[in-house]
Amino acid sequence: MENPTTGNATGIKLTCGMSGILDIIFALVPIVYASIFVIGVVGNSMVVAIIYCYMKLKTVANIFVLNLAISDLTFLITLPMWATFTARGYHWPFGGFLCKASAGLAIFNLYTSIFFLVALSIDRYLAIVHPVQSRRFRTMVYARITCVLIWLFAFVLSLPTALTRDVLNIINFNRTVCGVLHQNIEESKSLTELLLAISLMKFLLGFLIPFIVIITCYCLIGRALLNARSIQKSSRSRDDEVLRMLAAAVLAFFLCWAPHQVFHLMQVFTQLIKVQNCPLLDIIDTAMPFTICIAYVNSCVNPIVYGFVGRNFRKNLVRLLHCSPSGAAGPHPSISSKMSALSFRVSEGLSLTSKSKASPDVK
Repeated sequence: MENPTTGNATGIKLTCGMSGILDIIFALVPIVYASIFVIGVVGNSMVVAIIYCYMKLKTVANIFVLNLAISDLTFLITLPMWATFTARGYHWPFGGFLCKASAGLAIFNLYTSIFFLVALSIDRYLAIVHPVQSRRFRTMVYARITCVLIWLFAFVLSLPTALTRDVLNIINFNRTVCGVLHQNIEESKSLTELLLAISLMKFLLGFLIPFIVIITCYCLIGRALLNARSIQKSSRSRDDEVLRMLAAAVLAFFLCWAPHQVFHLMQVFTQLIKVQNCPLLDIIDTAMPFTICIAYVNSCVNPIVYGFVGRNFRKNLVRLLHCSPSGAAGPHPSISSKMSALSFRVSEGLSLTSKSKASPDVK
């Protein structure tokens, strides 16, 4: 709720209508949240269990995927509170601390998820396009350091959101909401500037820049795979499978977050203009709950895209469901085992390409 208000932080009065108050939101959104919670907790818990018990932390990709699953689990524990908040007609009964913590964890998950996706994309780029040169950087030590830096950076970025959220009493609608702080007139200018900075940071660091990095990595990977395919026709089907998996990851990321970011940018626009535009605020506040639901679905999609599409992962899932011991099946296949084999073929193909260019007499 980021509508213009008058009054102080403990009791405020909306100058625009409290938009987004629709029975369908109060009925549908909690059901969606509950479904995301159940599916996400089960899926991400299986990812953690499979990697820890069977696949082990022996590859960089496994470490990033494990941290991605833990990040999603950290956020999912807040969904029952948001479901209750919506089901009770935007009434927050959990107090100020949980309001700040839940809002902070939601943004914290946004940053950690996207940063780990970026780390996975860069790792795949290095493994496939530069498999030999990147060996000294793609180590367990570097992967763990990268994870620690991601967690710390995401925590710092999410702090302003947590600090600017609190429990607010909406006087003219008799509701207690968990929303953005609205202080007195003297402090309103600095607070508005801070909220605008948070919003722009969320769009740039939480969507646009990571998406550009991911697209760039996958375009470079695709070019390398096409070059290798022109040398080795037999690798066509496996290369296609890898490309489909990478395309699915990018598509899931974009489809989940793009609608929310579009309306978020509209919200930033309403903060920039001086004249209150209540009809536009009504559209944004009505659409926001649905776009947030779509964005939160990303916490369920990640295990499917990055884990369950892999043959080895499905095999280990069956072992987990049958409670097979972790050492029963010999060596532990990693999530990136197919990628590693592909990296060798790509580098071999690129090497052959460079040799053929250097020696025109070779037929």
